[in-house]
Amino acid sequence: MARIVALRHHRPPIALRRRDRNRLAIHEIASFVPFGVALGVAERYSGANFAPPGAILSSQELSSMKIALSASRPADTGCLVFPVAKGAAIAPAIEAQGLAAEAAAASRFTGEVGALVELFVSEGGKTVRVLLVGTGEGKAADFERAGAAVVARLLTSGVTQATVDGSGVDAGALAHLGLGALLRSWRIDTYRTKLTEKARPTLETLTLQSGAADLPALWADREALAQGVAFTRELVSEPANILYPESFVERCRPLADLGIEIIVLDEAEMERLGMGALLGVAQGSVRKPRLLALRWDGTGGAQETPLVLVGKGVTFDTGGISLKPGPGMEDMKWDMGGAGAVAGTLKALAARKAKAHVVGVCGLVENMPDGGAQRPGDIVTTMSGQTVEVLNTDAEGRLVLSDAVWWAQQTWKPATLIDLATLTGAMIVALGHEHAGLFSNDDGLANQLLAAGLESGDKLWRFPVADAYDKLLESPIADMKNIGPRFAGSITAAQFIKRFIQDGVKWAHLDIAGMVWADKPGATWDKGATGYGVRLLDQLIRDHYQA
Repeated sequence: MARIVALRHHRPPIALRRRDRNRLAIHEIASFVPFGVALGVAERYSGANFAPPGAILSSQELSSMKIALSASRPADTGCLVFPVAKGAAIAPAIEAQGLAAEAAAASRFTGEVGALVELFVSEGGKTVRVLLVGTGEGKAADFERAGAAVVARLLTSGVTQATVDGSGVDAGALAHLGLGALLRSWRIDTYRTKLTEKARPTLETLTLQSGAADLPALWADREALAQGVAFTRELVSEPANILYPESFVERCRPLADLGIEIIVLDEAEMERLGMGALLGVAQGSVRKPRLLALRWDGTGGAQETPLVLVGKGVTFDTGGISLKPGPGMEDMKWDMGGAGAVAGTLKALAARKAKAHVVGVCGLVENMPDGGAQRPGDIVTTMSGQTVEVLNTDAEGRLVLSDAVWWAQQTWKPATLIDLATLTGAMIVALGHEHAGLFSNDDGLANQLLAAGLESGDKLWRFPVADAYDKLLESPIADMKNIGPRFAGSITAAQFIKRFIQDGVKWAHLDIAGMVWADKPGATWDKGATGYGVRLLDQLIRDHYQA
């Protein structure tokens, strides 16, 4: 992974946390098929280090809380939840309304976003838990944070059924509250064999109580988005002995049931196409590389040219021969976060039947340092015909993307292409974990992405691309080298990818290195995989690419 390059050869300009310092069977086709491929299982997994297909779980098995809709309060609810706007009077629809107001005053609760007041009251002859949750100014993001706060409090509380009183709440806002709740409920306990009773999730259903006629349709749309985010989190969370190029493809195979067309290129086909850069990264691993394309056309052919998304899918990155330090290397299971975001976005689009034509391409490899691995100093020939001097094998993501974006352009002839990659540690140095980096050759596209980031909460910050930076990649022996000097590492990585963008194609590169994984809970996620990128891309498509 490129972001370790500057840190290995030079003293870091600032101190980095350990994680930041070191973060950084399916039918195969023998010849290219332009559109959908019916997938069967022709290649079987074998060997002690390969997980059998039976070990592969779906995202539905990883999060069990459900959202229900009801016009009336369910009789079996164990907790009543009342959204409270900032500065609003505390008057929940319960018998002990005065007690709730006193509890709020004693807690200095004034409806701040995500703030909670919890009390137990007598309601209908039984004791019921009550939560007051602040919704702030009432923005969509405020309601999402409110829903997330409720679930964070109740998920392992012993409560099995909770109801949100949506009286007087706009249906759209209530759907966003449900979205935040569902996103925050996601967790992966697949490999836990021991959990204390108090650590086990108990919350089974969160009911949104409202008589609004448009709530079911609004919720179906939000739920589809949550499914896409959950799928990305699942892919990012899995360890590398479970998720590798072949099994990544297998995880995506059920997307065909949603109407997504699937294309898989194997090693032989990529070699025939001349993808020397991608294959060079993969050659040190026993895990065979794959190029996966997912195509969703919800326009019935009305949109002839698709928007193309390309994701870096390094399912584990040791750095190759330019080996990373050992401490923290376990984090490199999520070096496929870009590909994960692409797959999750396509799932969300198909689940909500978006009237858009989008293709997602995932370059899937594992970067390992065995006796056949690529060496520093090797020269590879990309599918474009350009040659690259590989000075550092840990700058592998850009090599994968060079062939993936070229193939995507040759195949789909897009007007716009966006790539996502956990590419450089320099991006984390610059932006921390608050924004992903944005690089683009088109101001209009860049502005659309920035706006989508603000709207969705997947924020971006724009960086420059320019000829002065491009010159830093010049090689004395090949067309280019795969790393630049110590400084401007994220920019030179973007400049490298730009060399493979064809004339006339609007392009944006998103360096999401600091965003796909979190050490602490966030607005709508727990510690771990965030699902970053899905909401950003979905919002962009809603705003500019839907018919």
